[in-house]
Amino acid sequence: MSLRVISGIARGRKLKSVPGDTTRPITDRVKEALFNILAGDVVDSTWWDLFAGTGAVGIEALSRGASLVRFSDLNRAPIETVKWNLDHCGFSARAEVRRGDAFAMLAAAPDKQFEFIYIAPPQFKGLWSRALLALDENLAWLTETGWAIVQIAPKEYEIPELVTLEELDQRKYGSTLLIFFGRKET
Repeated sequence: MSLRVISGIARGRKLKSVPGDTTRPITDRVKEALFNILAGDVVDSTWWDLFAGTGAVGIEALSRGASLVRFSDLNRAPIETVKWNLDHCGFSARAEVRRGDAFAMLAAAPDKQFEFIYIAPPQFKGLWSRALLALDENLAWLTETGWAIVQIAPKEYEIPELVTLEELDQRKYGSTLLIFFGRKET
C-alpha cells in the first residue's frame, strides 16, 4: 500500500513505510474520513500521535494546519521512518519525535496539553485500552475540549471502565473502527 499525504500543503507527497510488518498504516479512506469529521478543528491544533508508526496521521494533521505534532513510538524503525517522512514533507520544525514506551509517557507528568491524542497501536494486544486507561488516569495531557481518538479493528471493541473520559462517537470503515473520546460532562 502506498502512503501519501491526501490534503493540505504537502498534498500528494509519498510517505515511506516502516520496514517489516510491525505497523498497520491507516488507509486513505479512513484518514480522509477522520479529517472530514474534524474539519476546521485541525487548524492550529496540537496532536500527539502516540503509536506513530509511519507518522501518516500526524503528518496529515500538519499538512492541514496543525501547529505541532508529537510523534512517539517504542521502536527505532518507526522513529527513523517518521523523521524521514517529516523531513521529506518539510514539517520537522513543527514536530517533536520521541522514542519510548507509550504507557510510561502517559503516566509521566504532562509537559503540554494536546487537542488530539491519536491512539493506533499494534492490533489484538489490548494496547489501545491500556493506553486509554492510562490517559483516563492522567487527563492533564488533554485540553478541556480535547479528544482521544482510537483506531482499532471492530472486533477489538470493548470499552474499558473509564472514570474521566466517555465515548462521544464511533465510525466504522470496513476493518477499521474510529472511536472518539472526550471528557465526561461534570
